[in-house]
Amino acid sequence: MFVDIVIMVLKVTVIFVGLMAAVAYSTYMERKVVAHIQHRIGPNVTGPFGLLQPIADAVKLLFKETFPPGMVNKSLFIIAPIISFVTACMSIAVIPVGDLISIGGRQIELIISDLNVGILYIFAITSLGVYGVVLAGWSSNSKYSLLGGLRSTAQMISYEVSLGLGIIGVLLLSQTFSISEIVRQQSGSIFNWYFFKQPVAFFVYLISAIAETNRNPFDLPEAESELVAGYHTEYSGMRFGIFFLGEYANMITVSAIAASLFFGGWNGPFLPPVLWFVIKVVIFMFIYIWIRGTLPRLRYDQLMRFGWLVLFPIGIANIIISALIVAL
Repeated sequence: MFVDIVIMVLKVTVIFVGLMAAVAYSTYMERKVVAHIQHRIGPNVTGPFGLLQPIADAVKLLFKETFPPGMVNKSLFIIAPIISFVTACMSIAVIPVGDLISIGGRQIELIISDLNVGILYIFAITSLGVYGVVLAGWSSNSKYSLLGGLRSTAQMISYEVSLGLGIIGVLLLSQTFSISEIVRQQSGSIFNWYFFKQPVAFFVYLISAIAETNRNPFDLPEAESELVAGYHTEYSGMRFGIFFLGEYANMITVSAIAASLFFGGWNGPFLPPVLWFVIKVVIFMFIYIWIRGTLPRLRYDQLMRFGWLVLFPIGIANIIISALIVAL
């Protein structure tokens, strides 16, 4: 019993520290990739090749003075970024980062909690993240923050429907809600990956996931040209930093889910399973950044129209066709 508790504490610690390190260096990766897209150099002063830039940013945010505006709801103003960050981090608990390993004769799963309803858990946790955005927009007592919060609420609710429809295509074929089991079903050959069996579902999921995380070209809740910075306009210092961490943690979680459900998770030849998982997540993070550096922002009416009149019907049609194929 004691050994099991120690193993669980170690797994939680290692995965959480790994997630925070990935979040920190995702910012470095984004700056570098966008800089090259725009024919710039990017961070290159703080440490060799600018590799210490994320640490410098963290130190700056930790010691920067915060200036909460007057007439804010202080308790909700403080709680909002915490909700966004915690819900972003909790989703990683049911995503396997590698295959079973044997240490001292004990079989250890490289996952914090292998729930048999892992997909439902992710839906439940990610749906709570919108509360942090809504509370931030409302409690800031700012028209820009309120508009950003309202936009984000409508956007996340709308695209969460399409996100679910994309995942249901995989569930119909796998007949399980366990992410670990879905990954195991894709072992053996690259053609067992659900991307080849559900390509439409993958693209519906990918587009919806970008919109869910408020990233370009769907970053309307933070539209700088219209809303200054949207729902976190009035945030500064580490409170803004927590929102920042939550956004990148969400991006990594979404990428990890895509890698697990559609591209075999840790499965791959020659290299260690954990390394395969990391490579696939990094590729999806690169796609995020590539899209940000190349596509312009949509208008808000275009955003909502695309979600309900394009993605939603495609997702429904894909589910109907997949269900008929499974039934026959």
